[in-house]
Amino acid sequence: MHSQVSDLIELLIQEEHSCESIGKAMRELTPDDVALALESIPLAQRTQAWQSIKQANRLDILVEMRGESRQLLLRELDDADIERLFADAEAEDLLEIADSLPDHLVDLALSQMDSKQREYYQQGIVYDDELVGRWMDHDLLIISQSARVSEAMRLLKKETPNYTQMIYLVNRTGRWVGCVSFDKLFKAQSHEPVSSLMDEDCPFILDTTNLIKAAEQLERSGLSALPVVNEHQVLLGRLHAGLALESLRLENEAQQMSTAGLNEESDLFAPVRRSAGTRGIWLGINLLTAFLASSFIGLFEATLQQVVALAVLMPIVASMGGIAGSQTLTLIVRGLALGQITRSNFKSLLLKELKVGGLNGILWAIVIGLITLWWFDNPMLGIVIGLAIIINIIMAAFSGVIIPVLLDTFKIDPALSGSVILTTVTDIAGFVAFLGLGTLLLL
Repeated sequence: MHSQVSDLIELLIQEEHSCESIGKAMRELTPDDVALALESIPLAQRTQAWQSIKQANRLDILVEMRGESRQLLLRELDDADIERLFADAEAEDLLEIADSLPDHLVDLALSQMDSKQREYYQQGIVYDDELVGRWMDHDLLIISQSARVSEAMRLLKKETPNYTQMIYLVNRTGRWVGCVSFDKLFKAQSHEPVSSLMDEDCPFILDTTNLIKAAEQLERSGLSALPVVNEHQVLLGRLHAGLALESLRLENEAQQMSTAGLNEESDLFAPVRRSAGTRGIWLGINLLTAFLASSFIGLFEATLQQVVALAVLMPIVASMGGIAGSQTLTLIVRGLALGQITRSNFKSLLLKELKVGGLNGILWAIVIGLITLWWFDNPMLGIVIGLAIIINIIMAAFSGVIIPVLLDTFKIDPALSGSVILTTVTDIAGFVAFLGLGTLLLL
């Protein structure tokens, strides 16, 4: 599939290809693959390629695009194109893209929906983006708890939604009562009441549950879908495996982008000024930390003037600490995300990482010390850099554990800001240790 997406990108960039050949290539791909290909080409060519897409497929592709990419494309469409685009929009589609649409386009899409879809949209829009109530699926099998197996079997003869392996039971007021798996229905007698077949332990999800936590709850249940209810136990919808997997994928992508200070909604070919502004803020933060590290180097200006070799070797100390710290930081951030780190195991984990840092520090201190001795023919210089390496790697291990845990305690995303703070700490610790030892032992 990656090869097909790459082929489509090449096809879209080469202007001599016809709309027919582009349309044929797009028909062989899913909407999210086409969206990925469109986001991979410059804006001018993207608008031209959009005209090659069948009207019936455009909304599905638009929904799969990133927020910024979607906004940039909509700016290029005229009012008639936009009106046709939202003619068949459903509540789920509109909820997905509402945040990246101006109010008049949201109103336009709502005006073309039937009353049921408008109701679903109004029901979902009251929830925040991170709550399961906003994204739940309304396509599910529901039957009264007073019904018999024969009625349930007639319901199954209709089109069964994807990720469906059970029927949900409700009472007269719409409150969720329980669920019955298909296996039990198929084995039961037609005259039996479905309530007698209910599973003893059928979990549910509250509508105010965080979407990622709800996805993890679904994974632990071993089921393909779980019902979503409100605080009064009224059945509102369901969270199925497709939605759960997509939410986990997007969360993972957001975390990866956040480590570089970027937004997962960013467009690959966004306008230069907008991209420069977004990244410039992050560069400014790094510049401040770089000046802080440089100020500590300035304290040892006299030492550097007398022992030039220290200036040559300084980057080695800083980089070794940075790499060691980033390894620990990645491990701890993952542990925090999975809920593996608690008060009871924190000290043991910190001690283990300090031991790992000490062992690696001693090993690489010997290696780097010997290389330095061979390079500069100065045994004391080898001892200085060896000791500095040990100190900095141990400090990196300590910081790699402490920094993300503290950030998480203060409700700050450690994946976003942890690496910046860690780099500053390891740089300063490495420079101070190396230059301080150099001042004491070499001068």
